Amino acid sequence: MAEEEAPQFLHGVLDATIFQAKHLHRSQMIDSILKVTEKIGKALHLRELTQTRVYATLDIGAARVARTRLIGFGTQNPRWEDSFRIYCCYTSSTLVVSVKDEFPVAAAVLGCAKVPISRLLTGEPVERWLDLFDGDGQKLPNAKIQVRFKFSHVASDPGWNAGIRLSDFSGVPSTHFPHRTGGGVTLYQNSHLSDGFCPVIPLAGGGDYRPPRLWEDIYHAILEAKHFIYVVGWSVNVKITLVRDPERMIPGAEGVTIGELLKRKAEEGVTVLVMVWQDRTSLALLGNAGLMKTHDLETHEFFEKTKVRCFLCPRNADHTLSVVEQIETAAEFTHHQKTITLDAPIDGSGEGGGDDGDSSAPRRIVSFVGGVDLCDGRYDDENHTLFRNLDTTYHDDFQQNNFPNADLCHGGPREPWHDIHSKLEGPAALDVLCNFEQRWKKQAPSHLSDCLMKIQDYPELFPAPRKEGDPDDGESWNVQVFRSIDDASVVGFPSDPREASRMGLVSGKDVVVEQSIHSGYVEAIRRATRFIYIENQYFFGSCASWKADQDSECLNLVPIEMAAKIVRKIQEGERFAVYVVTPMWPEGEPESDTVQAILHWNRLTMEMMYEMVTKAIDEAGLRGRAHPCDYLNFFCLGNREVEQPGEYVSPEQPEPETNYWRAQVNRRFLIYVHSKLMIVDHRALRNALGSPICAGLRSESPTAKIMGHLKVDLYLTEPGVGHSLDDKGSLRMANEECCAPRPRPASPLRELSGETLKSIGGQEV
Repeated sequence: MAEEEAPQFLHGVLDATIFQAKHLHRSQMIDSILKVTEKIGKALHLRELTQTRVYATLDIGAARVARTRLIGFGTQNPRWEDSFRIYCCYTSSTLVVSVKDEFPVAAAVLGCAKVPISRLLTGEPVERWLDLFDGDGQKLPNAKIQVRFKFSHVASDPGWNAGIRLSDFSGVPSTHFPHRTGGGVTLYQNSHLSDGFCPVIPLAGGGDYRPPRLWEDIYHAILEAKHFIYVVGWSVNVKITLVRDPERMIPGAEGVTIGELLKRKAEEGVTVLVMVWQDRTSLALLGNAGLMKTHDLETHEFFEKTKVRCFLCPRNADHTLSVVEQIETAAEFTHHQKTITLDAPIDGSGEGGGDDGDSSAPRRIVSFVGGVDLCDGRYDDENHTLFRNLDTTYHDDFQQNNFPNADLCHGGPREPWHDIHSKLEGPAALDVLCNFEQRWKKQAPSHLSDCLMKIQDYPELFPAPRKEGDPDDGESWNVQVFRSIDDASVVGFPSDPREASRMGLVSGKDVVVEQSIHSGYVEAIRRATRFIYIENQYFFGSCASWKADQDSECLNLVPIEMAAKIVRKIQEGERFAVYVVTPMWPEGEPESDTVQAILHWNRLTMEMMYEMVTKAIDEAGLRGRAHPCDYLNFFCLGNREVEQPGEYVSPEQPEPETNYWRAQVNRRFLIYVHSKLMIVDHRALRNALGSPICAGLRSESPTAKIMGHLKVDLYLTEPGVGHSLDDKGSLRMANEECCAPRPRPASPLRELSGETLKSIGGQEV
């Protein structure tokens, strides 16, 4: 093979097709292994041990970016004809095409070919038969692979640095669910907000923003449903009460649990279906609540002899994985979707209005989607209290998962929970409904397969969604639903890779995957013009560009795309700012191996981003005049509370000199950021619903085990422009004064964070 060129930066979209290979041959070593395997298979009567299949892969540097489906090795000339649309943000000298032989426990390389990155960067199509070489660089006799590559540089994309130009913006391309217009959206911050919610946000049309309350709205919506209620959750704790604020108590809601409410609706004749992730570590016979403490067995048992139809939904692995990988997937990977879809009064008046109790009156479909599960520890407001109301609001809902043996008996701090959620009305709500139906049909047990209400059979009861809001007054929302899921969890994905590609799906190794969440983030970052504000439970990715652990499978491009955007802005002499809010550490005991591994990946990610920004500053001759933190900042949220008279006093105290004891003595603790939110230029809001941007997107490579996630992309519209989110009084981090990039000195956010750090870290409370 020719000598490799110097590495170059490949930033854009690669359209790739792997057609076929010919004259493939196994090496003598592989043949020897197969003969031994065949003997073992015959002795154990395991025919599958001797079956092998061939596939092809694409690698750019340390990143595996594509993989074809498997084809039996009955022929030396396999034909795939698999196509891929690949987002690229990698530094490498070559694109490597490999053909591999898949064994039950491993894979062997049959041959590989290389295409110089410099050739792709010309933008001209590369369509040819490539010679295949062995691991020593020797050309294999007659072995070839037919490919086609066409690279489009990011700068040639009309969407690059364009914001949202509504005249030509039709959503994120190549996705399963289309871009929907004319939708209604309600945005929620946390599960509750007190009447004392402080910020006064003026609306463009006059008046001030009146924030909605998520769990109160969910309570009303369930109460008003007349035909169906579909619930999906990572966890659903039937003992949780939705309405708790004594200043805002809804008549009849006090003390009512979500379990009793759903049972009541089922008794009224409403079809109530509940699908909860099954934690395989929950063992009823051993009294084990499971590693995640999701109450899955309790939930199933609670509904078992009721009219509510509930099943525990395992995270099934696709059948192409090895036995070990399938066990690992079932035990460690989860379904993270959190949705409630139900029918509602067609006029949207709420609280019982709209149809006067007439069950035959036309209804509309509403979907709640977001990061807030109906489970322990999720009830919180803007105060994120640590020690207050522990004997009232949080008496039956105390959660602290960061210290061993933490409970109400030993006192606070509780674990404050910061999150976001949304309510969709209009066409996008039907996409969320479709997601539920696809999952239910795929994974529900046979005796529950016919429980879904056939909504399409009742066009008079459920007319086509009307358009919500008037585009001329900026009240109309555009919404697109994204997912991270594979065909092991949903029906409706085609097996033909060409058809799958047309639907925005990715085929690989006999599994069809939707990874539109990743596409949505990349597209938003590339369109950004001024700033990006992002909140996420975890923040790591782009491992192919790390200094170490490049094989960690944290392949999502979100971090490096943001860094590349900053670099380009510096080169062009423009200001740009990225603000990242993430927890001080991921939920769990800080000393644990899992938490330490994630923190290690956090560090590698941040290090990679800051090095790119620093290098760009130096190359632009700005050293001494600009600082990396003028462009890129990371923040953590925390709270510290002064002890108040009448505060709950625990009967016991934590063991001295433990982290639990220190947090209690110093009366401070982190606010756990579970939110998955990205705001771009005040114009587009991406709400990753229950899916970690980067931990979840760690599974966004075509080779990884996909977690079940759902995300929506939202923005307000006005003819010709993207509409500022705060004109709707929407959920957002701050106003123009806080978020806008500015010359030094640092933005108010950095100044505020410095002052807060002194307050939280000081000796005096």
